[in-house]
Amino acid sequence: MTGRRHTRSTFLPRLLPRPVKAGVLAAGAVVACASLTAGCGIVPGAAGGPDDDTITVMTWAPQDTDATNKPGMPAFAQAYARSVNSKGGINGRRLNVLTCNDQNDTVTAARCARRAVQENAVAVVGSYSQYADSFMPTLEGAGIPYIGGYGITTNEFTSPLSYPVNGGQPTLLAGLGRTLADTCGPVTLIRPDTITGDQLPPLLDSGLKAGGHALSGDQRAAEDATSYDDQAERALEKATADPARQGCVVPALGDRTNTFMDSFRRARADYPEVRTGTVLGSVDQSTIDASGGASGPYEGAYVTGWYPASSDARWDPMKKVIKEQAFGDNRIDPADAGVQTTWIAYTVFQQVVETLGDGEVTADTVSEALDSGLKVTTGGLTPTLQWKFQDELAAVGFPRLVNANMTLHVVRDGRLVAARKGFTDMTKTLREADLA
Repeated sequence: MTGRRHTRSTFLPRLLPRPVKAGVLAAGAVVACASLTAGCGIVPGAAGGPDDDTITVMTWAPQDTDATNKPGMPAFAQAYARSVNSKGGINGRRLNVLTCNDQNDTVTAARCARRAVQENAVAVVGSYSQYADSFMPTLEGAGIPYIGGYGITTNEFTSPLSYPVNGGQPTLLAGLGRTLADTCGPVTLIRPDTITGDQLPPLLDSGLKAGGHALSGDQRAAEDATSYDDQAERALEKATADPARQGCVVPALGDRTNTFMDSFRRARADYPEVRTGTVLGSVDQSTIDASGGASGPYEGAYVTGWYPASSDARWDPMKKVIKEQAFGDNRIDPADAGVQTTWIAYTVFQQVVETLGDGEVTADTVSEALDSGLKVTTGGLTPTLQWKFQDELAAVGFPRLVNANMTLHVVRDGRLVAARKGFTDMTKTLREADLA
């Protein structure tokens, strides 16, 4: 199909033997950031190398593209490093954060991973990329753990070197489906025409079926389109096909969700009332504000997320880092799920390094600590995290998914607020799903 991105993912777990760490490259073999087109960066003033007491990690995400962008993730990673280093580092070791722009491109994503190897990174932390098939083999070959990826690809829940902190798209879509099953008539999904997008319909349908419902329509759409008039018309036709029940439309297009909603708002006047629902990452408070707040198309929409609302006091330590180290940096939105995931990922990484004490910090020792049954706390933002070789959801292709909790939000009077207190565990729904 035109514009389709060929990124293969599979729901089958890849139970690989533990990789062997690649040999340390000589300093002369390190490729400087300036020589790459991947848009890499480094925390100013943070020296790093094999001969000093510095811990080097990498954070990557797409920036300045026509599709989904997450510039706040690497920007926050740098702010986190400045905060840690201002307090003497981790166990007295300076934290050196490399960044890389994967450009929403499979070749560049692989290049980011190769640079992580060349720069002797001990982990890739708090990152976003839909091209796990391109970068994960490189990380696995070098034994570099991938801690707290955004959860956009299935590979993040199958690779033995991946340590996810949230339930990714599986939890968000299953949770949304279960919620909409109780309130909706026909449900239509609009999602990217990509291999990653192909994973979304069965996940949403798993939640709908758990509530005795089913997905009525699955519409593919170009993830970099500037208008979705045709998709909006077709979605409304499907959603209003049953006059006895109010239908629901679910756009899950990342940064382009707001573009779809512009088309949807214009088209909906000609149809009966329908409800909308989506997932965090496709909409946040800034998106709602920009689209008209209480008078905009998101009013009344259900939105599933992984974490408590951004107004929750449990986010105060993260907000303090932003205020002290990145005040005025408009790339960093504390309500953005990518920024929040990066905070949690670095919280995990710091606890792992602290358990190593004065011992050597390498990719091997970090992954060994994580594999040893270490329990990590996140200040109540997630349940206590612990990664096993295979967890409860291995049977449905997610052996590394250890946190299947989701939170439910609703847009009320133009504000994204909690619709239900606490977390809902989607493990049972996913375990019983037919995701073949």
